[in-house]
Amino acid sequence: MFGGGNKIKLDPDLIDRVKQIAEVAGYASHEEFITHIIEKELANFEDTGSDEDITEKLRGLGYIS
Repeated sequence: MFGGGNKIKLDPDLIDRVKQIAEVAGYASHEEFITHIIEKELANFEDTGSDEDITEKLRGLGYIS
């Protein structure tokens, strides 16, 4: 899933947690779980509409101060 030269570096402790959750949740792999989470979060922002709405969501999540 993450092939083709696209690499994302994550903290090894985070990867261990993701692997555990993915297994318990029934995902085929931790990559599948990560892809699902990213797609779900992107859909939340894409459904928002305008740039201002996205900025407010990011501010509400603490990503922007």
